[in-house]
Amino acid sequence: MTATAAVRGAAGSAAWADALLLSFAQGGYVQAHPAILQPAEPFLDLSGEDIRKSLYLTTDASGEELCLRPDLTIPVARDYLASGRAGQPAGFSYLGPVFRYRGGRPSEFLQAGIESFGRQDRAAADAEMLALALGATSAFGLKDVEIRTGDVALFTALIDALDLYPVWRRRLIKDFNRKVSLAEDIERLTLATAPGRNEYEGVLAALAGSDRKAALALVTDLMSIAGTTNVGGRTVDEIADRFLEQSTLKGGALPRDTLDTIKRFLAIAGDLDESVKQLRALASDAKLDLTAAIDQLESRVGFMAARGIDTKLTRFSTSFGRGLDYYTGFEFELHAKGNGVEPLVGGGRYDGLMTQLGSASPIPAVGFSVWIEALTQLGQSNAQGSAA
Repeated sequence: MTATAAVRGAAGSAAWADALLLSFAQGGYVQAHPAILQPAEPFLDLSGEDIRKSLYLTTDASGEELCLRPDLTIPVARDYLASGRAGQPAGFSYLGPVFRYRGGRPSEFLQAGIESFGRQDRAAADAEMLALALGATSAFGLKDVEIRTGDVALFTALIDALDLYPVWRRRLIKDFNRKVSLAEDIERLTLATAPGRNEYEGVLAALAGSDRKAALALVTDLMSIAGTTNVGGRTVDEIADRFLEQSTLKGGALPRDTLDTIKRFLAIAGDLDESVKQLRALASDAKLDLTAAIDQLESRVGFMAARGIDTKLTRFSTSFGRGLDYYTGFEFELHAKGNGVEPLVGGGRYDGLMTQLGSASPIPAVGFSVWIEALTQLGQSNAQGSAA
């Protein structure tokens, strides 16, 4: 069964499938057909071993671990990098089955979407993705959707401008991407100085103010005395880094003004234009250089308006994130009104992914995925409501 036929069967209407594919083609996006069987390594490397329990895995005769594709972004990106157009602007659309264990729900389901590679006009490309995503929902008869947006590049710019310890920078950015309650995480960091909580208090005290070389030397000596080269599978280097991280966290709480600045940043939400003003005010008050990241946001807003997107009805939040580590900038989701959990469409900018997949130089990339199941259900419901 072809992807188009599968969508027609799932949607119960050939018109919806045809309209979706037509909207992609009219935007200049060539339909891609990546292989269903993919190397498992890129998915495990980029999403972590936690995804393993959701994959359908096998091993070929050479011992390479393979999987049924769990999504289409990485397969489309890999095909692009293997083509003669790698590094050049190119856009692709897709529609086909993906395979992922989802508990009591079907493990094979349809995914559609668009990936745009190589465009240097990032703000314009971001706005185009959002406009095309809205067109995808319209193809299923949905005219009134909720637009949620954010920009992880703003948070990264803030953390870099604050010049925090590397351990704090890593933890805060990681927690932001994984939708951990960032405010609570920051509060936990402020409590890291409480004494008597760690069986290695003596080691942590000895490492206070040390650099990585000193930490490695101390841990190497301690493990030599103990007659071991690893603990729990961790190497000396890994253990030294962990001790140094804990020592740094115990060396002092986040400064109150730094904590207040981060909290003020994360509280910015609502109207896009007003959010830009608040971000510039924060940068000025805290004497932080966030100009480039804020300018990019403001430029994107302008391109969104030029494409007919009502920016006044677009929800923006500095704390919005989609839970995937490879996003580097603009992120968005489209939701049915009143549905606070499951997105109909989700996507964003992932400029770092191409080098992680083997590109010798960075390549700008942005795209989105369409969840056919949710859209067809809503489309059918709306059609039945209209008929009644």
